[in-house]
Amino acid sequence: MHVSRSVSSQQHRVQHYASVSDAFCFFNQMTSPELFDALEALLPAHRERLFPPTETLSMFMAQALKPDRSCQSVVNEAAVLRARHGLPSCSTKTGGYCKARRRLPLEMVSGMATYTGQLIAAKVPDRWLWHGRRVLLADGTTVTLPDTPANQATYPQPSGQQPGLGFPIGRIVGITCLSSGASLNAALGPCKGKGSSEQALLRSLLDTFETGDVLLGDAFYATYALLAELLSRGVDAVFEQHGSRQRSTDFRRGTKLGSKDHLMTLTKPKIRPLWMTVKHYESLPDTLTVREVEIGGKVLVTTLLCPKTTSKSDLKALYKRRWNVELDIRNIKTTLGMETLSCKTPKMGEKEMWVYLLAYNLIRLIMLQSAVLADVLPRLLSFKHTLQLWLAWSGTSGHSSNDEENKALLALVAEQSVGNRPGRIEPRAVKRRPKPYPLLTQARAVARENVRKHGHPKKLK
Repeated sequence: MHVSRSVSSQQHRVQHYASVSDAFCFFNQMTSPELFDALEALLPAHRERLFPPTETLSMFMAQALKPDRSCQSVVNEAAVLRARHGLPSCSTKTGGYCKARRRLPLEMVSGMATYTGQLIAAKVPDRWLWHGRRVLLADGTTVTLPDTPANQATYPQPSGQQPGLGFPIGRIVGITCLSSGASLNAALGPCKGKGSSEQALLRSLLDTFETGDVLLGDAFYATYALLAELLSRGVDAVFEQHGSRQRSTDFRRGTKLGSKDHLMTLTKPKIRPLWMTVKHYESLPDTLTVREVEIGGKVLVTTLLCPKTTSKSDLKALYKRRWNVELDIRNIKTTLGMETLSCKTPKMGEKEMWVYLLAYNLIRLIMLQSAVLADVLPRLLSFKHTLQLWLAWSGTSGHSSNDEENKALLALVAEQSVGNRPGRIEPRAVKRRPKPYPLLTQARAVARENVRKHGHPKKLK
């Protein structure tokens, strides 16, 4: 195959940066050739710089995984590395790296994250699928952003918080693959105002689904419009019934399929939602036939209508696995540290979110490779264990590793499995607060001035 001179030069640069950058080890050691090709396709036009896009992105990921998450730490590492390898020195000032981060196209970062997720999902063996079908999970969460005017304008803080005392809050809805745990897509928006609901964010991600997929979700998603949209795309859904915990379902109605299992015909809402256009409302079918089934005290709504092909026990076992998306969110927010973003502008905050999702998917790629090698399900492997192993491995393995060394890493990943602990409950409370400081009840500038005038309270001295 003929390769143009520009593409060949670009490939050479990618490999060069991989050989001289510790931060670039993400791409150097744990990705496939397909990911390199995707990276090259997404590279923007750029001149030779101290921090080219590929190395900047990798440094951004390395920064996100560091305890202090500071720009200074990754710039210091880059300076030390260049000095150790006899390369031209670079300043330890962070200005150049910060400018390089801002130059990174959002489309490049998000494209790499979604492509990696798709790559992982495509490599899932058929035996890991549910009845030969891909199952996706959808759920929402929130993240905190720095308290800057730009972030406040885009992601307003809750109305119960006083100005200067709260933090901007962003809402994220993500779609993950049940078999592999990979993040396939995500959307970030405000927590209040038009288009801020989980439903609205999920609607922006509908192109993620493919014909034949099955979507699991909680009660937030069990609406007429979403069910109709999914069916039009050839996607089945299994949701908890909206408001099922506050109301009773009359299983004597409709077509009985079994004990607390029946078919019901839903009618299109008479009032058009404010977010929906007239054309969209008119395109909705007048009725929908869904299946309602009570399982474990919950009523599920599903478009899997045939009890012979999808029994009640099948639905019960399938919906139990919806909990995996909660674990995926925990891994992203708590284990990786995305719960609190650090960028001070909305655009950079969104870019930072995608950096975390890319790092998450790259760890999932290691887990997939290890699971295939050990012939176990990826969900049985520990994400935190894999992350710890990778950070230790990348810190000691140098700039390259051969196939045998990579297999050794994958074998270590497969050594520990996640325990099955049904019914485990922990109180949402802490035994000890980090510091005995009181809650800030006035703007920081005002509080700072009071300290200048009156000093700190005696009990804190």
